[in-house]
Amino acid sequence: MTLIRPTAEAAGASGPARRPAAGRAVALLVLLAVAALIPLLGPRSALDGTGEAAAPGVGGIALLRAALFAALCVPVGELFAARLARRVPGAPLEHAPRSWAPYAAAVGFVAALGLASVVATGNLLPHHLSDMDVGGLYQSRDGKLALLEVNAFLAAGLCALSRRPAAQVWPLAAVALAEALRAHPAPEHGPLVGSGLTLVHVTCAALWTGGLLHVLRMLRAWRASSEAADAAGAALLGLYARVAAVLFAALTATGVWSALRRMPPGTVLDQLTATSYGRTLLAKLVLVTAVAVLALLARLRLRRAADRLGACVPARAEVVALGLVVAVSGLLTALPLPIRWS
Repeated sequence: MTLIRPTAEAAGASGPARRPAAGRAVALLVLLAVAALIPLLGPRSALDGTGEAAAPGVGGIALLRAALFAALCVPVGELFAARLARRVPGAPLEHAPRSWAPYAAAVGFVAALGLASVVATGNLLPHHLSDMDVGGLYQSRDGKLALLEVNAFLAAGLCALSRRPAAQVWPLAAVALAEALRAHPAPEHGPLVGSGLTLVHVTCAALWTGGLLHVLRMLRAWRASSEAADAAGAALLGLYARVAAVLFAALTATGVWSALRRMPPGTVLDQLTATSYGRTLLAKLVLVTAVAVLALLARLRLRRAADRLGACVPARAEVVALGLVVAVSGLLTALPLPIRWS
């Protein structure tokens, strides 16, 4: 009996610990599947009844673009959250979670390589290696930007594995700049203004999404190390909340301005339902509104609740919603641009 009982107690103690871990793993896989299905299946519903024609392989391109955005958010958020943590008195910085930056760089490298192969095939999905004109990438603006993103993610991965991981901020900045320039070609009216707006928008989105993800990971690692770390965790979450309010304001301003540049004010309401770009933009607005509500709930809990770390519950839901926003953003970049009605 003395041999069997401790075994049963150990099994009982480990059982509940394993079940939540397995549940979290299953939930993560489901969320990843949903996030992947949005850019893959989204074009069908977005284009239905609009009379617009999308480029071949738009679903695959949207998935690659969403993966690239996600790969940018993770390391940017880690650097941002680590910088905030250093400003928290008494923070157990030695108990930092394991970095996901090398894995994100690998995902970004593969996604950027896939997008470069699309550019090398004349903006079509390649079926054979012979379909791609790799040398032609150096002769076009889009090709050069695609190669810049491939090399930047490679450099970011090497920096993440080095003794100075903070150096990856420079190749990550190059990716954000390349995306801003790619989204606004030279023939567009006011391309520099558009690129500037997109650069600020992408940077703020990466800081907000990746920063919240890593802050929650840090809180979990700190709480596992010591109960006394709760005060530092609450302080870190409060510090992030103040910066996130500024990021949200910048995101809203640049997003609205960019939308009005592509859809004149008098046509916005019509194009939000009549064009694929408008429909996807409307879906993104709904998700961002949900994110803002969850963020507000987290801030209220952080200020008023007895257990300030109870704000982590809506903050986790906020991360999930932000992940869906990233997926929808990938779809948005692959759809036909809206019609500029006069």
